[in-house]
Amino acid sequence: MFIRMSLGCIGGGSNFAGMSFPFLMDKIQENKNIKVIAVEPKACPTVTKGAYAYDYGDTAGMTPILKMFTLGHTFMPPSIHAGGLRYHGMAPLVSAVVKQGLVEARAYYQKEVFEAGLLFARTEGVVPAPETTHAIKAAIDEAIKAKEEGKAKTILVNFSGHGFFDLSSYQLYLDGKLEDYEYHDDEVKKALEKLPIK
Repeated sequence: MFIRMSLGCIGGGSNFAGMSFPFLMDKIQENKNIKVIAVEPKACPTVTKGAYAYDYGDTAGMTPILKMFTLGHTFMPPSIHAGGLRYHGMAPLVSAVVKQGLVEARAYYQKEVFEAGLLFARTEGVVPAPETTHAIKAAIDEAIKAKEEGKAKTILVNFSGHGFFDLSSYQLYLDGKLEDYEYHDDEVKKALEKLPIK
């Protein structure tokens, strides 16, 4: 069985959509066996734990409301080292394809993605941004799974940024000073209390 895969990290959804949406057309129109995975941090689980609801696109509640996966516009992200993945909402189009089951959403802890980023840097000679390490972690997991199952997979990873300005975060990881954080269900429920439409 030959499987094509497209992986990317999601914060607001723009770089993920730019790379994966063309593959979704092949999946929809030609029924091709393509697996598309959007990856986010467990500390900001917009798609994996958020509500599919109408919400503001900004924290002040000034923008028009949009149907999207959201943790609530009052959501306060924890201090994690993937700053680009700490947005409370997901792009409406990315939200729609996840809701329709065309895209799988997955979340990882901070330490395991930094471990994947170091493996990538040592193997490929390029240090990935903390955001990008989320997609790399998913690619590693899928490659290991393919090997175990004896299946051939072509895995495309959206390398959305280098980590040269994030070396201090890598040092914190190497020094054992990074903590894993998971945004819990009760925190999600509290953040969703102020949605503009219930």
